[in-house]
Amino acid sequence: MISPRYHREVPQRYRLEAGKCKQCGHISFPPRLVCPKCKSKTFETVKLSREGKILTFTIIRVGPDKFSKEIPYVVAIIELSEGRSANDSVRLTAQVADCDVNKVEIGDKVKLVFRKIQDEGKSGLHCYGYKAVLV
Repeated sequence: MISPRYHREVPQRYRLEAGKCKQCGHISFPPRLVCPKCKSKTFETVKLSREGKILTFTIIRVGPDKFSKEIPYVVAIIELSEGRSANDSVRLTAQVADCDVNKVEIGDKVKLVFRKIQDEGKSGLHCYGYKAVLV
């Protein structure tokens, strides 16, 4: 059985949809009910670009059981190209896949791709989402 949380997050995970405030233009990812900048409650849905750069990262060498076959792997905070300024940019956390973990650097350009993230629960439901790959 699919979990309610996973079902709720499908638009962000599958289509990279964010909420853009109709009043001030702030982009929230994941979408929010109230704008953190102006407190407005009216949003439009926007699709984010899949390109960005690594702001910071860590290498996971001892990970949870679900990801033990993937270690070592990189988890990064990525700033997407929608950012208007350093204080108002769209950032997300994602695994950086298909790379030599020792060659990842801050500032590297990445592209978000659709991938299997994990299997959920005893049923083994495949959960999909985005991972980053170096450009």
